[in-house]
Amino acid sequence: MRFRPLHDRVVVKRVESEQKTAGGIIIPDTAKEKPQEGEVVAVGPGARDESGKLVALDVKAGDRVLFGKWSGTEVKIDGVEYLIMKESDIMGVLAA
Repeated sequence: MRFRPLHDRVVVKRVESEQKTAGGIIIPDTAKEKPQEGEVVAVGPGARDESGKLVALDVKAGDRVLFGKWSGTEVKIDGVEYLIMKESDIMGVLAA
């Protein structure tokens, strides 16, 4: 990927959701909700505090995260869809 996020922005690639329900019913594409889980692809260097000191981000590339339903801006880079959002839009990191 040829994109480097600035400040406290994070690039996330959505993780595909299951195609079936627990009962085995197949969900068509038109009825599926977009997943709110993704993998961090790239992070910016961090935000600056009031004194101008750089504060590093808590997430790093490779982390699986949960984010809000309407979080981020959808972009397509090299034919792949990503979300670019601020770190504050991320609700948490999923433990492995």
